[in-house]
Amino acid sequence: MSETSLPVTRVVPPTGWAELRLAELVEYRELAAFLVWRDVKVRYKQTALGVAWAILQPLATMVLFTIVFGRLAGLPSDGTPYPLFALVGLLPWQVFAGSLTGAAQSLVGSAGLITKVYFPRLVVPLASALATLVDFFVASIVLAGLMAYYRVMPTAAVVTLPLFLALALTTALGVGLWFAALNVRYRDVQYVLPFFMQLWLFASPVAYSTSLIHSPLARAVYGLNPMAGAIQGFRWALLGAPPPGVLLWPSVAVAAALFLSGLFFFKRMEETFADVI
Repeated sequence: MSETSLPVTRVVPPTGWAELRLAELVEYRELAAFLVWRDVKVRYKQTALGVAWAILQPLATMVLFTIVFGRLAGLPSDGTPYPLFALVGLLPWQVFAGSLTGAAQSLVGSAGLITKVYFPRLVVPLASALATLVDFFVASIVLAGLMAYYRVMPTAAVVTLPLFLALALTTALGVGLWFAALNVRYRDVQYVLPFFMQLWLFASPVAYSTSLIHSPLARAVYGLNPMAGAIQGFRWALLGAPPPGVLLWPSVAVAAALFLSGLFFFKRMEETFADVI
């Protein structure tokens, strides 16, 4: 084959809001899988307990919430033992928090890779978000054991669980894309993020039940927090708690808006990442 007939790939920055190039993610799926595996290994590298941290973190938080909110504050738990109630709320929350934090810090953490070779930058925060699913599946072992201990069987709605997990991941990735792009230019994002996550934790029904909100209008407004719909969906699917109902559709709408706006903002800022980072 002559030199002039070799295929040529020309890399140019996006020229408009509509040029998302999502098809490139399929072409670079092997890189995405490698980055997911890298993030999982780096997270537990040189740790004494390794992947056991994925079990200890939600377990310790569950014990703390049980003492403070279950015993001292006496918050209702929809007729479910409070430790189980808290753990079912903690699992989707930790997927959300881990995915958002990982996505937000992913570009700065991969600066060496971004400045040396071209690939769709969206792969980096996407891989960081997906890596948290490993922790989720490991922590689910504890949940299964606790459900067996309290003799609680999942309801038939358990088949909808992946949809609520997807709701939590979509929300995390949407917000994470905003923070990831901003973190490249403004490094104080890393200081804002922990405070932001603490506020969101207490604004979400992790330690308390949505049954405390009686008015349908108030529940719909509360559903504007996408994690309210995701967490209540988990409890409905696993514990037979009241269904999300009016919470769900505002949560889905806001999650979709966050994801699409984050995607467009990220792609708009993408051309400056290698120069600024």
